[in-house]
Amino acid sequence: MRLATYASVATAGMLVVVKFGAWVYTDSVSLLSTLLDSLLDTAASIVNLIAVRHALTPADREHRFGHGKAEPLAALGQSTFIAGSAIFLTIEAGHRLYAPQAVEHAQAGIAVMVFAIVVTFILTRFQAYVVRKTGSVAIQADSLHYVGDLLVNGAVILALLAVSQLGWIHADPLFGLGIAGYILYNAWKIAAGALDMLMDRELPEEARQRIKEIALSHQEVRDLHDLRTRTSGRQTFIQLHLEMDGKMPLHDAHEVADAVEAELLRAFPEAEVIIHEDPHGVEEHRAQFG
Repeated sequence: MRLATYASVATAGMLVVVKFGAWVYTDSVSLLSTLLDSLLDTAASIVNLIAVRHALTPADREHRFGHGKAEPLAALGQSTFIAGSAIFLTIEAGHRLYAPQAVEHAQAGIAVMVFAIVVTFILTRFQAYVVRKTGSVAIQADSLHYVGDLLVNGAVILALLAVSQLGWIHADPLFGLGIAGYILYNAWKIAAGALDMLMDRELPEEARQRIKEIALSHQEVRDLHDLRTRTSGRQTFIQLHLEMDGKMPLHDAHEVADAVEAELLRAFPEAEVIIHEDPHGVEEHRAQFG
């Protein structure tokens, strides 16, 4: 995970330098949009690097559930950065629509965008590999807006071609506005995912159903209730009550719970599982959500 954050910061920093030179050379608002995006990528990736380092810190006396919430906090910060860039870009593109300007040296800008696409694609493939291995929400958020960058860079190439080859001077700010909308949409997606984790949203229904199937597959288990799940960074937390024959010895009930826990851990390797044994048919007087 740390290597992915280092790669992200290095890539974003390099693209800022290259795109800044291209923007100064061409004075294109589309190039300005992707430069702003890369500037925010750099800031967000640095925040991400710090957050991931903190999230990987083992649980301690003050943080018994670990430090995984640092990841969604970083993702929430990223969404704020990204939304700010979209608003700034909208203002700049609106100004250019009102007072359009010709784009100079479009070919140089196109060459820079092609370079940016190649570098960004390599980074996103590496990030996708890390997300598959770790499930990191911070790396996933970082990867999401880099995937968006691929589309943004492609749109900039189209805008520069339209201006230089067809003379459509309004294409540059119009593409800038479209890119701003796309960036804002990405910001909303990142924020929504981060808030779900911060608010301890339940796992998807498919995962919850899988947990129930595993628990009820043991013949000694009559039923289950109070299934509660959440995620914090890389870790998943699963809590449930197993209902078994009330006449079963506690030792035997404990062995059944251990067997269910072991099978759940095979299905959810990053999980922490807590199981409470209850006698079947005894009503509990508190809110139950399944």
